[in-house]
Amino acid sequence: MTPPKAIAWDIDGTLIDSEPTHLRALITVSAAHGVDLTSGPEDRFLGVHMADVWTLLRPRYTGGLTYERWLAEIIACYGDDRATLAPMPGALDTVAAFAAAGIPQACVSNSLREIVDANLAVLGIAPQLAFSLSFEDVPAGKPDPAPYRLAARRFGVDPASVWAIEDSLTGARSALDAGLTLFLLGDHPGRPIPPGAIRISSVSEVLTAFQKLAA
Repeated sequence: MTPPKAIAWDIDGTLIDSEPTHLRALITVSAAHGVDLTSGPEDRFLGVHMADVWTLLRPRYTGGLTYERWLAEIIACYGDDRATLAPMPGALDTVAAFAAAGIPQACVSNSLREIVDANLAVLGIAPQLAFSLSFEDVPAGKPDPAPYRLAARRFGVDPASVWAIEDSLTGARSALDAGLTLFLLGDHPGRPIPPGAIRISSVSEVLTAFQKLAA
């Protein structure tokens, strides 16, 4: 492994502890339309784009609910609950350290632009980023490699020289298929880990890996 020429961060669950907020918004809106999502594994929608969530849940909704209305209600519910959002441990210090080292950084998200911008506002890291990508910026979201391929092109470097940091297997597949070096955050019990993923338990370990290579 060589030092990175750029860093591509996932946001939800990687830089910001937002997955519970996303799930609460989905549960609240679904309950208002006759669907109980309180049972089942909490990670069943982890890293899944809302359009795919809608496809899964649409047959269960009642009352002629449209995708546009459903999505608007979820975004509003998420915004109302933004006080619960907080940076993941070590995230802000790690982003700041890479910025100080002169390594270009970007955020590559499967979320909609409104959610991406809300999360970045909470984190306060936009000035340290070269750019951010949302679901609307690509022809296909994760697990398709399009988001990370676009990130590498925007950076102007070989994809293999970009370090991607992800917390979901959906995002991991996207980064690996795009040819990036992948750091996979967290435990994923009972699920196969893609070959080539570098397992980490904290985003701070990415900075440690960089410092060792740069020494």
